[in-house]
Amino acid sequence: MESRSKALWYALASAFSFAVMGAIVKLAADVDVLEKVFFRNIVSLAVALAIVLHNRRPFFGKRRNQLALMSRSLLGVGGVSCYFWAIDHLLLADAAMLGKLSPFFVAIFAAFFLREHITIRVAAALVMGFAGGLLVIKPAFDLRVLPALVGAASAVFAGGAYVLLRFLRDREPPETIVLHFSLVTVFGVLPFVLPDLTRPTGIEWIWLLGIGVSAAAGQLTLTASYRHAPAGKVALIGYATIVFSALFGWLWWAEVPDHLSAAGGLLILAGGFVAFAPANEAPAATNSAD
Repeated sequence: MESRSKALWYALASAFSFAVMGAIVKLAADVDVLEKVFFRNIVSLAVALAIVLHNRRPFFGKRRNQLALMSRSLLGVGGVSCYFWAIDHLLLADAAMLGKLSPFFVAIFAAFFLREHITIRVAAALVMGFAGGLLVIKPAFDLRVLPALVGAASAVFAGGAYVLLRFLRDREPPETIVLHFSLVTVFGVLPFVLPDLTRPTGIEWIWLLGIGVSAAAGQLTLTASYRHAPAGKVALIGYATIVFSALFGWLWWAEVPDHLSAAGGLLILAGGFVAFAPANEAPAATNSAD
């Protein structure tokens, strides 16, 4: 199989896995959000630890990179927690649409903190993406808008985390970064989980394991896809998560996004296409986030 085909199938597998993770998070609605975050990262911790030991990488990274590593990990915890909470309170497709705003925040944060240039093409994509986000959020001056705002906050946290990943990419090996994030998440949320910990039922154990396995599968296949194609093409295919999430929401909960959300989703998809689609077969300058 040629490299492009491999990248396509890996990226689609990643998008599908993350959509499955979101669906299982919604199925486990009776489980506390932080418990779900905890179990999501238990599996990632085991996988990252095995890779670090196999490749003989450092466990905690270099001392000079600790601030960036800790900041990336804390932003990651915030992003996952907000995303899981939003899934519990929104249509699955709406939560996925808001989560897919993260690449646009990557572009903004990278321009400010990494001095990366925002092209006219990316600027147009930002306008389309944020216009789409407003249609999904439907701003209002009451608490009904809170779940959508939390969903958007997950994208802000994720955008910050991915910019720090770009900063760390030549400074720390990826498995060390993942291990650091998993350790901070597991031991960071544990004090909040233990006091109100309720023993999961039989089916809830399956949901929690499924969250961890699907998240790990999504991350591994995403990493594999970046080995076979430019980041822009991978990021574009990653928007299939919205389609898969909408399909799962319809099949399991008969969820159908309203007209404003549907229009917002199309704008976000169009913005992603404008930002990440290759021009004249040359890889587009992009910021990937997933």
